[in-house]
Amino acid sequence: MTLWEGGIKKKMACCGGSVCCCCGNRESRTPEELTILGETHEEDEEILPRKDYESLDYDRCISDPYLEVLESINYKRAWRYEAVKWIMVFAIGVCTGLVGLFVDFFVQLFSRFKYRVVQGSVEECTERGCLALSLLELLGFNLTFTFIATLFVLIQPVAAGSGIPEIKCYLNGVKVPGVVRLRTLVCKALGVLFSVSGGLFVGKEGPMIHSGAVVGAGLPQFQSMSFQKIRFDFPYFRSDRDKRDFVSAGAAAGVAAAFGAPIGGTLFSLEEGSSFWNQGLTWKVLFCSMSATFTLNFFRSGIQFSSWGSFQLPGLLNFGEFKCSDADKKCHLWTIVDLAFFIVMGVTGGLLGATFNCLNKRLAKYRMKNVHPKPKLVRVFESLLISLVTTVIIFVASMVLGECRELSPHWSNTSLTFQVSSSEEVNSSIKTFFCPNNTYNDMATLFFNPQESAILQLFHQDGTFSPVTLSIFCCMYFLLSCWTYGLSVPSGLFVPSLLCGAAYGRLVANLLKSYLGLSHIYSGTFALIGAAAFLGGVVRMTISLTVILIESTNEISYGLPIMITLMVAKWTGDFFNKGIYDIHVELRGVPLLEWETEEEMDKLRACDIMEPNLTYVYPHTRIQSLVSILRTTAHHAFPVVTENRGNEKEFMKGNQLISNNIKFKKASILTRAGEQRKRSQSMKSYPSSELRNMCDEHIAAEEPVEKEDMLQQMLERRYTPYPNLYPDQSPSEEWTMEERFRPLTFHGIILRSQLVTLLVRGVCYAENQSSASQPRLSHAEMCEDYPRYPDIHDVNLTLLNPRMIVDVAPYMNPCPFSVSPNTHVSQVFNLFRTMGLRHLPVVNAIGEIVGIITRHNLTHEFLQARLRQHYMTS
Repeated sequence: MTLWEGGIKKKMACCGGSVCCCCGNRESRTPEELTILGETHEEDEEILPRKDYESLDYDRCISDPYLEVLESINYKRAWRYEAVKWIMVFAIGVCTGLVGLFVDFFVQLFSRFKYRVVQGSVEECTERGCLALSLLELLGFNLTFTFIATLFVLIQPVAAGSGIPEIKCYLNGVKVPGVVRLRTLVCKALGVLFSVSGGLFVGKEGPMIHSGAVVGAGLPQFQSMSFQKIRFDFPYFRSDRDKRDFVSAGAAAGVAAAFGAPIGGTLFSLEEGSSFWNQGLTWKVLFCSMSATFTLNFFRSGIQFSSWGSFQLPGLLNFGEFKCSDADKKCHLWTIVDLAFFIVMGVTGGLLGATFNCLNKRLAKYRMKNVHPKPKLVRVFESLLISLVTTVIIFVASMVLGECRELSPHWSNTSLTFQVSSSEEVNSSIKTFFCPNNTYNDMATLFFNPQESAILQLFHQDGTFSPVTLSIFCCMYFLLSCWTYGLSVPSGLFVPSLLCGAAYGRLVANLLKSYLGLSHIYSGTFALIGAAAFLGGVVRMTISLTVILIESTNEISYGLPIMITLMVAKWTGDFFNKGIYDIHVELRGVPLLEWETEEEMDKLRACDIMEPNLTYVYPHTRIQSLVSILRTTAHHAFPVVTENRGNEKEFMKGNQLISNNIKFKKASILTRAGEQRKRSQSMKSYPSSELRNMCDEHIAAEEPVEKEDMLQQMLERRYTPYPNLYPDQSPSEEWTMEERFRPLTFHGIILRSQLVTLLVRGVCYAENQSSASQPRLSHAEMCEDYPRYPDIHDVNLTLLNPRMIVDVAPYMNPCPFSVSPNTHVSQVFNLFRTMGLRHLPVVNAIGEIVGIITRHNLTHEFLQARLRQHYMTS
């Protein structure tokens, strides 16, 4: 069992009041400790997957209590369970829509108030010559809002960023601490409305996806760590398997609420995260997305237009209706000739996206090394610094670099304000700073508006923007949004990428019109394609992003150019680096499993990547042994085994372990023994004094060097009887190598949470009794503490007799998924990922367990290391 599955305990045992046993500088740490801490290799600065991330367990435990539940299920109870699930899916969609409504309402309220005050001050100070006062007013608003947004992240650090990388990890099967807590939702929703209102180049659409996922995870549980005293008797959905489905639905609802794209939200949840999918889940996720879309649409339409039930505003971000002006007879939305330009724009968008990701990755590494380790106040200063620089740049650029452009004679007939066209709304979206009558400041129109309004300006304005203005705006937005993403504020990346790409597309359209004389070009189409190209080059999404953009434009004819542009942008960007979300997943050291392994990995088999050093339990084990195992290891599952004494005489024969059905060379055995010692030393979490009282200072500083004839010594002792460890003693770190690799018949898997629950509830029997006298727990009692089971270090076991025996057989999973030692890695990977497993036992042909595979054993970095080792030994 690998260390990674258990996680690193926050509190390690200390030695006589001295420093913590895991403390020390980089030189004194083992390579495995550096990996756990997510530190880099000196050679290539590659951040390895950390081993303190836990997996979510999507496999059903077919124990006796669960079988009793299955026996009691009839048609009525099954129908009720399914009905409750549909009700919860609907409630998740409605709540996600209401969260989006809350964020959008206050963002608009704060932004309108800020721009109204600043615009009035600018117009007044233009005549008086006091523009510095206007700049100070704008700085006051932006710095205050940014400071408040940063405070929410200090309260809950996981609320920073868009949350999409974390939700992607969760749907992939990785448990990211705190990612779906109620406090995270509150800090995310409140923080993002202040960060967007504060003028930072961030969006609220990404955080909406995270917020929807938190609603999906928490609402069906009817409990929260923030309100521990409030509990409801709701016995449904008490497993990671059910929670995963609701998180998928919540994430899809977040996309649907953000873009008004329920189908795109469903595909996003499928494409970007979920490792398990079925037809029934598709229906539920789509229904949840529809519920979120129409809930948000209903309230926004009623509040904004006082037309309840009209459904005029389907999402937080809408692109409006793309339509050529009636006066321009040569205009076409797009033609077959334009596809060539779209492909070139896709290539350019991929290059720009790869550059963006490269710069942001370097910036994120710098923050990890120089900002995050320092006091939290440094993060606040960084956020305020970026807010200050952003505010000064947009103010100076609008005042100095903007050009006065003539208003189009057909302005009032455009679809700039989609759904409802009114001169009042059009005039409120343009800025006339320092410009005479009938003209507008093109730079100020883009900078002194909410980002959604600026996008609509680029998509639908009949008036032109200067090529110089578009170039400067695009470069500034590119650099500032790259600097901002990863800041300690809730921030999305969709809208800044769309706005930057739209400016790039509009620039291409202007150049084609001016220098090639292509009068048929519709500038809005090129702005949309530019937005798709840049966004695709940054996030590398294909199917779901295509559908999201089509649903946002409500124009099916754009399907082909958008799809081609996104594919080209993704292929171009993938040639240089990964998408921005995958990069941040790697920087966090999360062991994310890709869709499939490389073909070259099939040179490896299960026996090459498994963890052979097992910590296991017997069907009947004393409480003393169980507590010792739980307190001296951090594994989250233990094989339940019995000794196979029938094969004892053939346990070792020559240089081959018959029990394992694998050929192990001397070097391989010695290496595995050394790795086990390092692992036990770096992760010891010793039990309390009544069981064991040891410390690292009592251990020899250096282990004796292994002798080359150890295998020969083992062969000479191969007929020595094994010590009787049943049920008095537990597997020990001091076992000899022969004892470690004894033949063990595999019976099932028992989880750490199950063992702790059995101990807490006193499920045991005395040695003078039979196991039938042991108390029985129901399935509901076993799952009552989900998802936060008690920790063995926090449990008071003084009332338990250490000589009592626990029969774990009724509560173990007797039929988990397992593989043969000779199974190819691709088969192991597909089984592990698609079924959402947490532990995969490796069992030979005669039913003996020879190793176990966890998520860490299937990461790309681990497989690459084993493949290099395979080449060296072959």
